[in-house]
Parts: sequence; C-alpha cells; structure tokens
Amino acid sequence: MKIKIFFCVLLAGALLSTVSCKKSFFTDYNKNPNAPDSVPPNLLLSNVEASLAYTQGGDISRFTSLFTQQVFGHNAQSQQYYNYILNPGTFDNLWPDYYTSVLNNNDTLMHLSDRKGYNMYSGISRIIMAYSLQLGVDLWGDLPYSQAMKGDKNLKPAYDKAQGLYDTIVSLVNKGIEYIDNPDPGLITPGVDDHLYGGDAASWKYFGHAILARLYIHQSKGNAAMANLALQEVGKSFPDEKHAAIYISSTSENGANPWYQFTTQRPGDETFVDAPLADSMTARNDPRLNIYVDPNPDDAALGAYFGSANSPVEFITFEELQFISAEATLRATGDFAAAAILLKDAVTTNMTKLGVAAGDITTYIAAHATLTNASVDAAIAQVAREEYYALYLNPEVFTVWRRTGVPVLPSVTGGPIPRRLLYPQSELSYNTANTPAVTLYSPKLFWDN
Repeated sequence: MKIKIFFCVLLAGALLSTVSCKKSFFTDYNKNPNAPDSVPPNLLLSNVEASLAYTQGGDISRFTSLFTQQVFGHNAQSQQYYNYILNPGTFDNLWPDYYTSVLNNNDTLMHLSDRKGYNMYSGISRIIMAYSLQLGVDLWGDLPYSQAMKGDKNLKPAYDKAQGLYDTIVSLVNKGIEYIDNPDPGLITPGVDDHLYGGDAASWKYFGHAILARLYIHQSKGNAAMANLALQEVGKSFPDEKHAAIYISSTSENGANPWYQFTTQRPGDETFVDAPLADSMTARNDPRLNIYVDPNPDDAALGAYFGSANSPVEFITFEELQFISAEATLRATGDFAAAAILLKDAVTTNMTKLGVAAGDITTYIAAHATLTNASVDAAIAQVAREEYYALYLNPEVFTVWRRTGVPVLPSVTGGPIPRRLLYPQSELSYNTANTPAVTLYSPKLFWDN
C-alpha cells in the first residue's frame, strides 16, 4: 500500500519541480532547488520544517528503531531490514527526502533570506541546516555539502569528511545565532509559518545550543574537554520541556505523523509489543510500556502518544539534555552525586511528559534510575540504558548505542549489527567517483569508538 507524504506544501510554480508528494517511505537525484526571489520565505520555512519532521519521523526513525530493536520487523521489507538485509537501493527513497526536500530547500531559504535581509529567517535556516547535517552525518558519515546544492552547476559533488562537517555545524549554529541577535530582524519575520517556535528568537537559540551539546557529547569518550563543552552548551539551551525542539503533526490526511501513516496503511509490517524493548520494559515493570505500545495484544500497535495522527516528531527534548548533562558530568568530573540528580531529573521529566503517575515514577527511579557509584563506566552505562528507554523512536538512540555499547543488543542474525547507513544506489550510479565505499558495518563514524 502506498504511503502519502507526511506534509506537502504546494509552493509557487518555481518550486513544484523540487518538492513533490512522495508515495513511499521505503522516491530523485539532487535537483536545482534555487527558487526566484518572489517565493515567500514563510512558505519555504513551513515546507522545510515539515519535510525534516517527515524525513526523521519516517525512514530514519524506522531504520534506526529496527537496528536498536525498539520495534520488531514482522513482515515484508521491515522483516528484511530487521534481519539486516539492506542494499544501496534500500536508501534511494530516503536520500532525496533528505537532500531535496530538506537540505536543498533549506539552502534556498537561507540564501534568499540573506539576499533580502530577512535576518530571522537567515538565522533559523542555519539552525535547521545544522540540525539536519548532524542527523545526516551521524547516519552516513561523509556527505556532499560544500559542493552540493548548486543545481546543474555541479551534479557530482565531492563528499566532505564527517569530522569536518561537525565543525561546519558549529559554524552554522554560531552564525545562525548571530543573525537571530541582529537588532533588525528583517522586513518579513516568521510567525505562524514557524511550526516549531512561532518565530520565538530565544527558543531557536536554545535549539542551536542543544545541537552543540549533542555534538560535544558524541565526542566526549575519553575527552573531558568535550564533556565540559557539552555541559556549557546545555547551560545555554532549553530551560524546560516547553522549549524543546518538537514538531507537532497535524490531523490532516497528508499532515499526519509518519508513524501513524505507516502503521495505519501497512498494518503488521512492524509491531511493537513483540520488540525486545517491550520485553525488557515488561521485565523492569516500566510504567511507560502501555504508553509506548497499545496495551491490546491483538493490535500490536503504537500507543496514542507516538501513534496518533497528531503525535510529535521529537528532534531534541529537554530530557535528552538532562541525560547529556549526567553523562558529561561523569566524564568531566566523575561527580556521582551531581550525575545522580541529573539522571533522576531526566527520567522524571520523560515520565511526567508521558503522563506517568508520580508514585510510579518514584518506584521506577528507586529500582532502576538511582545511580550507583561502582565506577564511572558503570554509571555512564546506567545513564545510557535509561536514555535508551526514554528516547523512544528517536534516531539519537542509535547514536547512544554506538557510542556506549548500551544496551547490549543481541544480534538478530548472529552476525554484526549495522552501525551506519549505506549510500543510495543513485549516488553509486551517478556520482560514482566521489561516493565512499562503505558497508553497513564499516567504516565506523569517527566518534564510534
């Protein structure tokens, strides 16, 4: 059964060639995204945000959730992917969703805003670019960026190194915040077209700092300086859950949450109560299980919080920053007492958001989220384990698992578990000379050590 696009904004005729409604999660090579100056930035911003949520909440979430055994591949393609049967063609849908619908259109927004002096849009588009790049680098590693998004001027761009792209992300965030802080926001400013923050400058800056906190914690193993940088960025980021970077889907047919679309139109391809995560939560008496998963065993479906038409796609949450703080504190100082409070706060934030009763939160924390001080490594493992349960369906779980080895996931096949995505067949066919040679297992990402 065909899947309709998560959110398709029909722009002026000049953009119709670059944004089209996709028909499947599991369609086009990079196209020229440059739109004329007459295209309003508000239409571009709405489209980019929706496309980013669709791309993360669709294929990216499903691939990474299958790899980390948060969901179970029960049938059809999902069963193959759960068993690590993937090839370059598997990613021919995801790549244009990521490049054409997100990066290219956001690049158009960024340059149009710069030319017109729309400083708030210039800043926001850079924060979005930073987040989108981080998402892509952590899946593929090296990516076309500095030579990409130039339309027919360069159809075979070189690949930038992953670690260098992390530096690019830092620059994008810093420049984005500089634009946002400009006293002159521009003749046109974002409002209802900004589905994340309604044009609120402070919230976008918080998001930028959250991206940097995530980047630094990724590089903090054996590196106290990186852990301290992560702590500094957390201190500049979300002060509470209401400022977190979360996209709320709509209830319209084409605007519904990607997981809702997939589970209602391909029922049974992936199930949730059968997943190893659900088995583990059952054993731990985790009160979130019947929130994540429909308690009716005959449905094998997602619970309402993540499985409804208007469910959120969570980019970076407040509790993730609290987990980052707990891990960074342990890596930087070994302060168990401070990390214990941060871990408790992270679990409390997550469960409160989901509607877990206060008494159940207290019971769970006493049993599972009270930090022991046996060793720094053991404490970090405990933090990572709780993050695995809290960041349900978020691709960041795949990164946490690769960085820490927690939880210990049994291989479905007896062989290695994928540690990265493959480049699509379209790149292998049309950009052959530049596309790196990779497998699902190597080379590992530069921080995967």
